[in-house]
Amino acid sequence: MSVLRTESISKQYPGCLALDSVTTSFESGRVHALLGKNGSGKSTLVKCFSGAITATDGKFYLDDKELLFKSTSEANHNGFATVYQEMSLVPTLSVAENIFLGRMPKTHGRIDWKKANTMASELLAKMGVDIDPKQIVSRLSMWQCQVVEITKAMSFNPKVLMLDEPTSSLASNEVEHLFEVVRELKKQDIIIIYISHKLHEVPQISDTVTVLRDGKYIGKVETKDVTNAEIISMMFGDTKIRKRPDDVVAGEEVIMEVRNLTRKGKFENVSFDLHKGEVLGIAGMLGAGRTELLKSIFGADPRDAGTVTVNGKVSKAHSSPVEMKKLGLGLTPEDRKNEGLILSHSIRDNLCYASLERNANGWVEDNKKRIAAANKQIDELQIKIPDVLAPVSSLSGGNQQKVVVGNWLNNEPTIMMYDEPSRGIDVNAKQQIFEIMWEQSRHGISTVFVSSELEELLEVCNRILIMIGGKIVGEIRPEDTNITELYSMCIGDD
Repeated sequence: MSVLRTESISKQYPGCLALDSVTTSFESGRVHALLGKNGSGKSTLVKCFSGAITATDGKFYLDDKELLFKSTSEANHNGFATVYQEMSLVPTLSVAENIFLGRMPKTHGRIDWKKANTMASELLAKMGVDIDPKQIVSRLSMWQCQVVEITKAMSFNPKVLMLDEPTSSLASNEVEHLFEVVRELKKQDIIIIYISHKLHEVPQISDTVTVLRDGKYIGKVETKDVTNAEIISMMFGDTKIRKRPDDVVAGEEVIMEVRNLTRKGKFENVSFDLHKGEVLGIAGMLGAGRTELLKSIFGADPRDAGTVTVNGKVSKAHSSPVEMKKLGLGLTPEDRKNEGLILSHSIRDNLCYASLERNANGWVEDNKKRIAAANKQIDELQIKIPDVLAPVSSLSGGNQQKVVVGNWLNNEPTIMMYDEPSRGIDVNAKQQIFEIMWEQSRHGISTVFVSSELEELLEVCNRILIMIGGKIVGEIRPEDTNITELYSMCIGDD
C-alpha cells in the first residue's frame, strides 16, 4: 500500500492564506473524496501535488519520500496525474493522438500509428471501456471524452490520480459509466483523490471523506460512517451571516419578467420576476446553468425559446448585448480579465466602453466627457489607481472588479447583473462590491447576483432562486433559512 501524506502544507497569496498548515494522508486502493465549499483550499492542495503551484511552507511525501515539484511535467514523471474539470482534449484529433499528444511513439523517426493505436487500446481496456482509439474525439459523448482524459493521465502510469470535478459536465446517466471506470482504477492500487461538490456522489464512489474549510484541515472520516448533514456541518461550521441593511428593500413594481427562457443543454423553462430596487440572488452548484442564464438574458448567448421583458418592452429572441444595453441592462461577467476588461488599455478607457455613445459628440468621442465619466466612477466607487491613464492590468483584483462595475454604471442601467463578482478579490473588496449593490438598490437599480459563495447570497440578497440542472427549483428568503439548508437545497439533498 502506498501513502501520500502532507505535513503542515501552507500556501500564501497576497492577502489570502489559501492553505493553512494542512496535515493529512491518502492511501492507495481507495477513493478519497476531498470536499469543501468554494475557497476552502481543496483545488489549491491538488495543485501543490500536481506541480502547478509550489507550497509556501510544509512538506508532502509519497511512501516517505519527500517531494517538491517545480512543474506539472516533473509531477507527471514522479507518478502524479491530474484530470481537471475543464477538458483539454483536441476535438479534431483521434483518441490515440489525444492520449499521447506530444509523445507519440515513433519508429525510424516517424510516428508509428499501429503502435500508438495498440497502446491506446490496451490502456482503454484497462479502464474497462470499449472506445475505438482511431475515433475522432469530437464524435465521442461527454462521458467518453472524460474517460479519454483519465486514460491520458493513466498513460503516465501514475501512483496518484487526482480528479477535479470529473462529473461537472456529465448527464446523470453518464456519471455511472465514469464511476465504473474509477472503480476499475481503484483495483490497480492507485491513490485516487476525488474532488466534487455533488454530495450525493460521495457515498457512491468514495471510501473516505476529507474536509477542508477556509484553508484548514477539518477532518477525515470513513464515508460509510458519515451522513450528508454531518459533511455539510464540517464544510461550513458555525457560519455567521452579516445582516443586509434594513433600507435595502425591493419595491412592488416588476421591472423585468423572464418567461420560459430555454437554451438547449444549458437551462430550461426558466421564469422569474425582478422587482425595482431588488437584489435577487441565484444559487446553485457548478454546472447548474447560472452563468449561461445571465448571458442569454443579456443577449451574449442565444436563446432557443422564451421571452425577456424589461420595463414593459419585450426583447427579441435574438437580441444582442447592444440591444439589451439600450433596454437598461448591464452585465459584469464571471471572467473579468477575458470578458470584462481589456487589460492592456487604460483605466479611463475601460471605465467608458459601455457608454461610448454618451461620451461622444455625434461620431466623435469627447475626451472631456470621457475623463469626467471615468473620474466620477473612480470617486464614487473609491477605485484606488496610480493614474487614470495607467493600464487596468496594474490594478489589484478588487479594483479591477470595480472598474468592470463602473464601466456599466456609466451607462446608467436600471438592471445590473453580476456573475461571481467577488471571485479572486479580498474580503474588504468583496464588502465594497456589496455596498455598491445596496447603494444602487437605494436608488431603484435592480440587481441579479450569481455567486458560488452561498454565505454572500444570504448576506446580500432580498430573495434567492435555487437552480439545479438548468431549472429553477425553488425560492427562499435569506431571513427564513441558513447556510446548511441553502447548500442542501442547491445539491438537491432532501
